[in-house]
Amino acid sequence: MDGIIRVLVVDDHAVVRRGVIAYLDVLDDVEVAGEAADGAAALDLLAQLAAHGRLPDVVLMDLQMPGMDGVSAIAQIHRRFPSVRVVVLTSFGEIERVHAALGEGAAGYLLKDAGPGEIAAALQAAARGEVFLDAAVARRLAQEIRSPRSGLRALTQREREILRLVAEGRSNKEIAAELVISERTARTHVSNLLGKLGLASRTQAALLAIREGLVPPTG
Repeated sequence: MDGIIRVLVVDDHAVVRRGVIAYLDVLDDVEVAGEAADGAAALDLLAQLAAHGRLPDVVLMDLQMPGMDGVSAIAQIHRRFPSVRVVVLTSFGEIERVHAALGEGAAGYLLKDAGPGEIAAALQAAARGEVFLDAAVARRLAQEIRSPRSGLRALTQREREILRLVAEGRSNKEIAAELVISERTARTHVSNLLGKLGLASRTQAALLAIREGLVPPTG
């Protein structure tokens, strides 16, 4: 099996999984190691494959899935199976999703309109220990570097929403429940927004949100 890249496909839509697997089946240097419908199922399957010494080289995974979302799954895979690389294949190219995925250790980020050649290149790059980004995603990252935003303008829509919830006194667990994300992802968003705003605490963030009119003052 020398030179063959073993790939696990993870997506909550069976039709998408079948289409991706059909893509991969025509590639000479790729073998499909299995498929899973969400992050939790992917972790279970990886544990089973690891027990038989058959871990895949790359996981090709969607981000928006019920149960355990892709970002949380990437973090778990990175921690539990460090030899396995993860390439994101998703419909969503918002810069906050890219940052979240790459921050948890993703080795690539593709949009679902990617062609077979791009998918093959991303899998090969990941197997070599490199990072591959969709051209549109790379342009957005480059634009962000050239024109960094500051203050509240630096926050994504999701981070502004989380800032409002922080100002309302919500805990990370409560924020996660409200937005249907994992507690770890909520914690990461809070940390990111504090860093962007140059703040040291949730209290400072709450005061800023009140001052900027994101939430009404209490009392």
